[in-house]
Amino acid sequence: MPADNHIRNPFEMAVSGVGAAMSDAGRALAEARPRSAASVETPAVRRIEAQDVMDALRRGAADVGAARDDVLFIALIYPLAGVLIASVALDNRLTPLVFPLVSGFALLGPLAAVGLYEISRRLERGGPISAGTPLAVFRSPAIGDILRLGAVLLAVFFAWLVAAWAIYAANFGPQPPVSVAAFANEVLTTPAGWRMMAVGIGVGALFAAAVFVLSVISFPLMLDRHVPMSTAVQTSLRAVRTSPKTMALWGLIIAGLLVLGSLPALVGLVFVMPLLGHASWHLYRKVTREGPAA
Repeated sequence: MPADNHIRNPFEMAVSGVGAAMSDAGRALAEARPRSAASVETPAVRRIEAQDVMDALRRGAADVGAARDDVLFIALIYPLAGVLIASVALDNRLTPLVFPLVSGFALLGPLAAVGLYEISRRLERGGPISAGTPLAVFRSPAIGDILRLGAVLLAVFFAWLVAAWAIYAANFGPQPPVSVAAFANEVLTTPAGWRMMAVGIGVGALFAAAVFVLSVISFPLMLDRHVPMSTAVQTSLRAVRTSPKTMALWGLIIAGLLVLGSLPALVGLVFVMPLLGHASWHLYRKVTREGPAA
């Protein structure tokens, strides 16, 4: 189709506008606080096993029981996501993006969990916990790097939405469905719908794997040791290379719990996200604990 005949769909306009706004907001927040000298020492990475993952989950559950303010923190985030998804679901032009939006929020989970890491960090040190504890990350010397990596995840999130729309258009054309029911029927009962689901799940898994590898250790490491983003990401990559099977197990557990937590309408994430956030902190501790490197 010639470029001059192309009419931008609502999704393209939303991505352009919201993406630019979020980028400007993230840059402003990152520049609002001078970055202090960060540690440049590369942390040692340890090999972990399946029992370490189970122990991290147990410790995470204990942290959930010790501090209920984490649920309040998550409860402020995911209802807003639910409202956004509901508004999209009511607009037939954006119906194909309902599932990509629901699944795509998992790509932002590591950033959303930073406040939970702060709660676990304080519990570990015997510090006081309050409803404002998750927001203490904005006073961290590492906030600039945390926001920069968060901007990377946000870019991946929007890239996933663009890819999801492209997959829909390749199978059903650029025209929006006439109704939610008609779209659901096409997806579930036609070869084009089955093909779209298969390709979408495969591509989505690649996006999720990329975010997991980049962030599984990065955010808690920056919060805890104030290392630069580049050092944190490199450490996360080394952690995955050092314990590939165990990290794959952890990724599958995260994916499974997020799927369960997303039903219905993301309500379950109020319970799942605190558990995963606290458990991720303890897994980070196991990966970077003192002792001989793997």
